[in-house]
Amino acid sequence: MKILVLNCGSSSIKYKLFMMEKKEVIAQGIIEKIGMKGSFLKVTLPNGEKVMLEGEILEHRAGIEYILGVLLSEKYGCIQSLEEIDAVGHRVVHGGERFNTSVRITEEVIDMLNECIELAPLHNPPNLKGIYAIQELLPDTPQVSVFDTAFHQTMPDYAYMYGLPYSLYEKYGIRRYGFHGTSHLYVSKRACEFLNVPYEEQRIITAHIGNGGSVTAIKNGKSIDTSMGMTPVEGLIMGTRSGDVDPGVISYIMDKERMGAQGISTLVNKFSGVLGMSGVSSDMRELEAAIKKGNKRAKLALDAYNYRIKKYVGSYAAALGGVDILVFTGGVGENQAVTRSDVCKNMAFMGIELDEELNASVRATEVVISKPESKVKVVIIPTDEELTIARDTMEILNLQ
Repeated sequence: MKILVLNCGSSSIKYKLFMMEKKEVIAQGIIEKIGMKGSFLKVTLPNGEKVMLEGEILEHRAGIEYILGVLLSEKYGCIQSLEEIDAVGHRVVHGGERFNTSVRITEEVIDMLNECIELAPLHNPPNLKGIYAIQELLPDTPQVSVFDTAFHQTMPDYAYMYGLPYSLYEKYGIRRYGFHGTSHLYVSKRACEFLNVPYEEQRIITAHIGNGGSVTAIKNGKSIDTSMGMTPVEGLIMGTRSGDVDPGVISYIMDKERMGAQGISTLVNKFSGVLGMSGVSSDMRELEAAIKKGNKRAKLALDAYNYRIKKYVGSYAAALGGVDILVFTGGVGENQAVTRSDVCKNMAFMGIELDEELNASVRATEVVISKPESKVKVVIIPTDEELTIARDTMEILNLQ
């Protein structure tokens, strides 16, 4: 059983080909700079070696065709025929209220995904381009859509509604949806497997933190709240996204800077967050290097970034009525000890006691980093959204 997982961004395509019997990745890579000068496909070989294949890749269909060609190639391939690919699973960012679970892709589903474009105009169009490309290139291969928003559809109405006129929700679907759901689902379940505790009986806070980031409260296996909202801007301070901002500030900036809707959207999505605060970079490694050189704005940005995560962890502990497990995942969550330390500092009152020495010595591995006496188990669980998508694809299609 071979399942291809595609994650199509505006100018990139990530892919993994799974041999599901062994839960083994037999091929993976990423295309970057689609439609731009210098586009390339970076293939990760089974031994970890990375090979760069340059080429003119003008649009997503050409990119996926390139990927399929590499999968068949004698030098870097792992299949003899495209018929060996039993199904394709797609990451789709926004499913709105229509989709609370993964679905097999049909023309009716595609029509509904097009209706969701206005909720995620930057993300859903490239997701659909991947679906269309597979329809053309592998017309007989079934496809499944796995939504970032689906896991959060269990949030109660009082958690997802904004304090706005109810008519705006009825007319436009304005409410909180949440994102990173595939990651939050995977790491919360995997943490319970790792700790050997029943998933349906735990109060879990998952912190998926990286260039984009969100925190989710999970009770008895269901998401009850999450930090991102109708769009991925709400919540944490992120690499280039502002996170929570007083709406009055937005109208004030628009007035003072004579900025329109598109301009303010670009500001809060592309030029804010850690990048905007520090003036250095959205990359945490570059931020830490600047801090070591005495850059005060870089230090301010990191402190604010960590503090916002801490606030959400504390508020979700209240929403859950206590917490049993705190999970760190994502590029920063898995690799940046200082952020994990800052988030857990002075949290013994709610049962979090971090083993600072152990925390400082581990990266990107499944490990408990809390002290043995800590009432809350603090763990690092590297995320695997692609495996979750592959599993969902297999389950939806009843492929065994």
